[in-house]
Amino acid sequence: MRTTVDLPDELMRAAKARAAERGESLKDLFQRALSQEIGQRPRKRGSLPIVPSTRAEKVSFTNEDIDDIVAEEFERRGA
Repeated sequence: MRTTVDLPDELMRAAKARAAERGESLKDLFQRALSQEIGQRPRKRGSLPIVPSTRAEKVSFTNEDIDDIVAEEFERRGA
């Protein structure tokens, strides 16, 4: 969902600087900060190594799919 928020110039400059320091987008910074403020777990975005494939089909995973796979593996291992 898109929305417009009016922020003071100084706060916006600080947000841009923090995002740049962390190597993340402003969108990611705002999502993480707002999620923390309202007590929800932020959605993590990460990058995986890209490996060329000779196979034609593509596989698509969401962050939630990956979180579920990791949680199942921890349960399986008793961690």
